[in-house]
Amino acid sequence: MFIGEYNHTLDDKSRLAVPVKFRVVLAKGAVVTKGLDGCLFLYTKNSWSELSDKLAKLPISQANTRAFSRLMLAGAMDVSLDKQGRIILPDYLKKYAGLKKKVIVAGLMNRLEIWDEEKWEKYKGDTEKSSEDISEALGDLAI
Repeated sequence: MFIGEYNHTLDDKSRLAVPVKFRVVLAKGAVVTKGLDGCLFLYTKNSWSELSDKLAKLPISQANTRAFSRLMLAGAMDVSLDKQGRIILPDYLKKYAGLKKKVIVAGLMNRLEIWDEEKWEKYKGDTEKSSEDISEALGDLAI
């Protein structure tokens, strides 16, 4: 289970150190892909397999299904940790997420999200301002 918020830095070779507490879980490899809201998603191999299986079962006759599958699957890249616990982020994913030097790694249960620090702070601030409205809207989900 991934939880928490961690400040990290991308080095000049596009390497990102994964938070120490998550390295064991990701040691067998991981998949990074285009995420939602302008970030990247990082999945364990098992979580990625579960997600891709679900995507494969969606009806390709629906435009939204095709678009979401393309976003997630065509944008994906296998990554592995080096001896220092770092992954290399491909340039096309860095560009997609607008990643500069300072990044935030946020744990969200079955995935990590990788955000540009400035974008994360803006997103988090906007979300926190709307937290009451969001919780009202989610009331039907019994949360």
